[in-house]
Amino acid sequence: MISKTEYYRSEPLRRAVATLPCQHCGIEGRTQASHSNQSRDGKGKSIKAHDYRIAALCVKCHSEIDQGSKLSRDERIRMWEDAHRRTIGKLFEQGFLEVRSPL
Repeated sequence: MISKTEYYRSEPLRRAVATLPCQHCGIEGRTQASHSNQSRDGKGKSIKAHDYRIAALCVKCHSEIDQGSKLSRDERIRMWEDAHRRTIGKLFEQGFLEVRSPL
């Protein structure tokens, strides 16, 4: 029997990401939490990837990654991955995420 995948969901995390500037073009005020489109990150048909695999992207950049034709598939993946790394860094800088040392 195949067990059902438990997806990590966090509304506070998604809201925090949406407050950041776009981590690709830098625009502020129109940012969304963009989930990874990679199956390795939990993306499936009609299922978003885990919330910890998100990037702060504006509507335009998010759309270009999801439906755009200007970039190749590999370029879209690299664009999202770069934005994701920057997003996680910003969340740490702002104290939303923290490193916990083992007991």
